[in-house]
Amino acid sequence: MDLKDIQNLIKFVAKSGANEVKLEMEDVKITIKTGAEKTETTIVHQAPTAPVQLAQAPAQDISAVPVQPVAAVNEDDKYLTIKSPIIGTFYRRPSPDKPIFVEVGSNINEGDTVCIIEAMKLFNEIESEISGKIVKILVDDSSPVEFDQPLFLVDPS
Repeated sequence: MDLKDIQNLIKFVAKSGANEVKLEMEDVKITIKTGAEKTETTIVHQAPTAPVQLAQAPAQDISAVPVQPVAAVNEDDKYLTIKSPIIGTFYRRPSPDKPIFVEVGSNINEGDTVCIIEAMKLFNEIESEISGKIVKILVDDSSPVEFDQPLFLVDPS
């Protein structure tokens, strides 16, 4: 099973409305859990492992740590988020000598390429599923991203 198959499986499960899907093959076990609050993908490759000894850190007294109040309303709540569909390295331009796909203030339409994510030497163009104006870029160029990590904030109005 390659990365494209896994991506297609994740998209299919997300659209199907299923809460959990487990797929087990010879050396790969994939569990995809979806819900209203979060989407979680776990990929486990079974391989022999050596026992690892963990050093135990001394317990710390956290009772003296001040608690900061959290603001009740977040300004970013009114914006839509473009998230990473895969794990990889985030790039804002197709190559070092080409212009950046989108900047803050750029208007985008559904289907426009907003970035590239490199995974296992494959460069995947990430297309917007929404239209609007880029308000904030949440990831630095050439930095690693996780599955479902927010990449851009978009004002749909």
